[in-house]
Amino acid sequence: MTSMATWTEKRLIEIDAATLCRWLASDMAVLVDVREEWEFAQDRIPGAINLPLSKFDIRKLPVEDGRRLVLTCAVGRRSAQAAGILLATGRDTATHLQGGMLAWDDAGFESESGAPVAADTARSRDAILSCASA
Repeated sequence: MTSMATWTEKRLIEIDAATLCRWLASDMAVLVDVREEWEFAQDRIPGAINLPLSKFDIRKLPVEDGRRLVLTCAVGRRSAQAAGILLATGRDTATHLQGGMLAWDDAGFESESGAPVAADTARSRDAILSCASA
């Protein structure tokens, strides 16, 4: 039987904030934040979609359209748990932001707060493009 450490090393892909920023700016990733709604409203990566781990349902994941699905949370624990769910359902790999929002904020990249609204899309895109050029 394979140990959990081996399984994680082979199949869970951890990326840093700069990589995520580049992927988002190049439209190479779709980002799912698995924190609770109240946490997501306080501070989030621009363009992220909220699907809390407490209600995590793979049928509700956004369409990837050739992009990489990346998971995030506050510090990386819940996104790793969500990645484990994806792997258990047959995905070969699952990607998450190592260090979560803490790593994003520590990297100095812009974040958003408040209830997300449709009008935030252009602002989110501008914020991602500015982080990629930093």
